[in-house]
Amino acid sequence: MGSESGRVKRGEQSRISQWLRRRQKPVAEDPGQEREALLLAVAAAGLPLAPAAHPAGYRCSCDRIGCPTPARHPLSFAWQTQSTTDRAQVERWARNQPQANFITATGMVHDVLDVPLEAGANALARLLEAGIEVGPVAESGGTGDQARMLFFTATRGTPEDEDEWWPCELDCHPETMDEHPGLRWHCRGSYVLVPPAALPGDHSVTWLRGMDHPLPDPLTLLETLTDACATYAGTTDLTPAAVAWPLGR
Repeated sequence: MGSESGRVKRGEQSRISQWLRRRQKPVAEDPGQEREALLLAVAAAGLPLAPAAHPAGYRCSCDRIGCPTPARHPLSFAWQTQSTTDRAQVERWARNQPQANFITATGMVHDVLDVPLEAGANALARLLEAGIEVGPVAESGGTGDQARMLFFTATRGTPEDEDEWWPCELDCHPETMDEHPGLRWHCRGSYVLVPPAALPGDHSVTWLRGMDHPLPDPLTLLETLTDACATYAGTTDLTPAAVAWPLGR
């Protein structure tokens, strides 16, 4: 996987993002209705949801002093069992907690391939140009390596050999992201924020491609994403700091 293929300059990356956003038609004029409609679309596609923290200025709405992932984590430690696709429950959460972000628990219906924003824009352009089916894609704002692109895919499921497919600690604890800025595969035991979500510093999580796109097999995207991450890291040697696999170690 060469480092020369598919380089996208920052200006071109911005144009790609703007073009993709223009393709998204507003769901509703009222922000609250639009938020609820987007969340219900995620639940209707079978992706389980649970409430998450939200920004309180530049801090997190949770009570944790020095929260390492402000506005990026579930409200409840029982988020895995709390997560649901039930329409009525999601509506109640959305209406009773109008500021809350939402996470989706991965590894049951879907996985998420989580890459640096610049690498993701590079990969997305290459995938679309090659005619490869790309599913829902979200952009998560932030500074430095906190700016990410999330590729939603079908889950690999549960293999007969449990040791073959195992969520790594990097997926279970998003606060380790700063130490592992490359590709992160969210599968069983992990979660990601779903749009629309607000982040500290006036950043947000938004859809570039919505839930009307079917979930692809993650392996159809993996080579392009890992190659883009290698280019982003300035090397074609994918070290543990460049990619976090969901495999048993």
